[in-house]
Amino acid sequence: MLQSTSKIRATSRTNRRKRIQARIRGTKECPRISLFRSKKHLVLQLIDDVSAKTVLSASDAQLKEKDFKKEKNPGIAKAFTVGKMLAEKAKASGISRAVFDRGGYLYHGRVKAAADGAREGGLEF
Repeated sequence: MLQSTSKIRATSRTNRRKRIQARIRGTKECPRISLFRSKKHLVLQLIDDVSAKTVLSASDAQLKEKDFKKEKNPGIAKAFTVGKMLAEKAKASGISRAVFDRGGYLYHGRVKAAADGAREGGLEF
């Protein structure tokens, strides 16, 4: 039976995500930045894998849409802002280092912009 390309793509990303998470672990001092990207939104979370808890989160759903209407690439601008917002929250809670987990997505476009925003906000990884 043939599978649709969206199912194949989803299972391929899931397999990549599992391989990445087998190597990357977040601790309380150096949590894991988990990224989820959908067609419309981007969500970043700081996760402590030892206690299996989400420390902080940031999403572009918290941003105002009208602020990014005039941008050439509004998705990339939003991702950069979300990364910066997560870094500011992390700094406020005393976290300065993190491990980046791209979630099986290519390090390109919105994923790269979110990582760059977190770096510019002051997180090291």
